[in-house]
Amino acid sequence: MINLKNLNYKELEKFVLEKGWQKFRAKQIAKWLYNKKVKSFQEMTDLSKDIRQTLEKECEINSLQLITYQQSKIDGSIKFLWKLKDGNTIETVLINEKNHKTLCVSTQVGCAVGCRFCYTTKDGLIRNLETSEIVDQYINVQRFLGESEENRISNIVYMGMGEPLANYENVKKSVQIFTHPDMCKLSHRKITISSSGILHQIRKMYEDKDFPEVKLAVSLNASNQNQRAYLMPISQTNTLEELMELLRSIPLKPGWRITLEYVLIKNVNDTPEDAKRLVNLLKKDKHRFKVNLIPFNPYPESDFERPEENRVLAFEKILWDNNIATFIRWSKGRDIAAACGQLRKKELLQIDV
Repeated sequence: MINLKNLNYKELEKFVLEKGWQKFRAKQIAKWLYNKKVKSFQEMTDLSKDIRQTLEKECEINSLQLITYQQSKIDGSIKFLWKLKDGNTIETVLINEKNHKTLCVSTQVGCAVGCRFCYTTKDGLIRNLETSEIVDQYINVQRFLGESEENRISNIVYMGMGEPLANYENVKKSVQIFTHPDMCKLSHRKITISSSGILHQIRKMYEDKDFPEVKLAVSLNASNQNQRAYLMPISQTNTLEELMELLRSIPLKPGWRITLEYVLIKNVNDTPEDAKRLVNLLKKDKHRFKVNLIPFNPYPESDFERPEENRVLAFEKILWDNNIATFIRWSKGRDIAAACGQLRKKELLQIDV
C-alpha cells in the first residue's frame, strides 16, 4: 500500500500519470489531503468512482492513531500521544503563543544523539519516521483544533523526538509538503529545523537546491568544546569550533538569523563565566545569531537541576549588555511533561498502549 502523504508534489504527479489519469488529478488529490484534510478516499467527491476505487485498493492516507492527549492547566499547551502502525508511539506538542500556534513535531522514534540532559534519548533510536508520519502530526492536530482562523497552526518546529537531520530525506520531503502552494501552503519563514549540530547534514541542507529554505536552530548548550562534548557526545566528532565555522559561512536570507538553543543547567553551564565565554564566541558575528535560553526541565532520574530564576536572568543580562539578541524560553507544558527535552513516548503518560 502506498501512503500518498509519503509523496511530494512531483511524486504525486508522477503517480497520477502512471495510472493513466490526467495531470490535474494530482492537484485535486492534494486539495483533499491537505486543504480538506479528509480521512477517506470516498470523501474526494470530484474524483470519479473508478479513481476512488483504485485509490482505495492501492493506497492509504492515514498513518497515526490518537491514543490520548493532555492539556496544560498553566499555559494551554497540548501534548498528543500517537500510535504508529508498527505499535511504536510518538509525541507532538501544540504550543499556544500570544498571537499564533506552533506545532512541535517529532521525526524519529527515540533518538541516537545521546545528549545527557534529554529524556527522549534514554531509549536510544528505534527508527526514523516516514514522511507521512511527520506530516500527519500537523494534519491530525489541525483537524483536532478545527479550521477556524484563530485555531490555524502557522508555525512548525522540528524540535520533538529525534534528530531531524538524521532523518534527512523524510524531513526534506515533509518540508516540501508543508510549503508547497498546492499542499499545506505554510510559510517558509514559519518553519524551523532544529539540529544537535551534525555538520555534514547541515552543510548538505544548505547545498541541496531541492530543500526548501527554512530557518535553522542549533543546540549549542555550552560555551567551550570540553563542556559541549560532555553534555553532547556528538560534539566529540562535530566540534564546537567546526560548528561555529560552518554556521558563520552558510548563506542567510535578509533578516534571517540562526537560533542557538542553550539549555541552562544549574552549576554546569549557567555561570557568569559561561555567559562571558558565549559572548566571546558570538561577538564577531552577533548579527547572524539569536540565543534562546532554556532553563533545564527536570525529569525522573535526571542528574541535573534547573537553575534559579535570578541566575537565568543574570545570564541573559550579560548577553544583552554585549548586544547579543537573547530570549528566555520559559518552558510551556511543564505540568504535562511536554517541555523541551521531556518527550519520551508512552512512559510520560503512564498508560498502556
